[in-house]
Amino acid sequence: MGQSILILGSGVGGLVTANRLRKKLPKEHRVVLVDRESSFVFAPSFLWLITGGRTAEKISRPLDRLEKRGIEVVRGEIERIDPVKREAVVNGQALVGDALVIALGAELAPETIPGLALAGHNFYTLAGAESLRDEFARFSRGKLVILTAAPAYKCPAAPYEAAMLLEHACRKRKIRGEVSIDLYAAEPGPMGVAGPEVSAAVRQMVEAKGIKYHPEHQVKEVDPVGRVVKFASGGEATFDLLAYVPPHRAPRVVREAGLVGESGWVPVDRHSMETKFERVYALGDVVAIPLKLGKPLPKAGVFAHGEAEVVAENIARAVTGKGKVAAFDGHGECFIETGEGKAGFGSGNFYAEPVPEVKNHPPARRWHAAKILFEKDWLRRWF
Repeated sequence: MGQSILILGSGVGGLVTANRLRKKLPKEHRVVLVDRESSFVFAPSFLWLITGGRTAEKISRPLDRLEKRGIEVVRGEIERIDPVKREAVVNGQALVGDALVIALGAELAPETIPGLALAGHNFYTLAGAESLRDEFARFSRGKLVILTAAPAYKCPAAPYEAAMLLEHACRKRKIRGEVSIDLYAAEPGPMGVAGPEVSAAVRQMVEAKGIKYHPEHQVKEVDPVGRVVKFASGGEATFDLLAYVPPHRAPRVVREAGLVGESGWVPVDRHSMETKFERVYALGDVVAIPLKLGKPLPKAGVFAHGEAEVVAENIARAVTGKGKVAAFDGHGECFIETGEGKAGFGSGNFYAEPVPEVKNHPPARRWHAAKILFEKDWLRRWF
């Protein structure tokens, strides 16, 4: 009798898990991937979409393509998860797995801050990135504000990259003299988990471009009519164009299933990604993995990818009895787009103690070229 592996979510983690399992498992075993969307969109490229370098079509792939690879795709809203039974109810129908992988990512929750959604553009979604692109194209003078609404969010480099790419676009359009750019961050510094050296280097890159950086500014509410951001400290900032990263939380269906811990995210074994429920794994942005320095492992596609490889290997081993036990080792890397056709690059071991060991490479054209290659290769390899 064949087994069924049920994977919830078709982001980076879910896609890699499904593809890897399909390659490792004999045909009689089913690999079922569930998502509410009909397409996968490569989120790292939202930054290029904002400034007109990409279109949605270029960075999207229909999930139906996976059927050719022998992966069953179920499209629908997940109404309920029962981790004890390894069951998910989708469109009123119960799906059960011999193993269950939860890769549902982080839910973006701009509505938790009054006025935020009406006032600006959430560039962590395709629709928000497109609306920011369209408004920025019409924007020629005034105050551009980039905002992180909460101190922890996925893709820690992205708001800093967005600020630098928009600054470069202003110079290309010859409007830089008419535009002030401010970045208000809820966190004490850029990419804090990567360590003080990387954080200082990214801040220096941003400020060298004349972007004013305001750390530890926790936004309380936004007045969309008066175009004013109000901070918990009592300060305020006015804007003409607002781009923001919203607060994140675990998806409702995950919270209701009793899967989240004190952190508000799913606790897992840091090496195997196993939850407290038998043969139930969670990976990617939906999990929280505490590090020795007191912060969690950052939420980023590179970690979701690495975790997915490990989960697929171990499920395949449990089903077939072949292969070695795999363990996620906390290694990851990240490009940092700086504009002018350049990018920086950081890589290292985030599980190193007492602090992560991350090597930072300064901005260069070759890292930007490498990111373009990475985008093309990723979309080709998994579809």
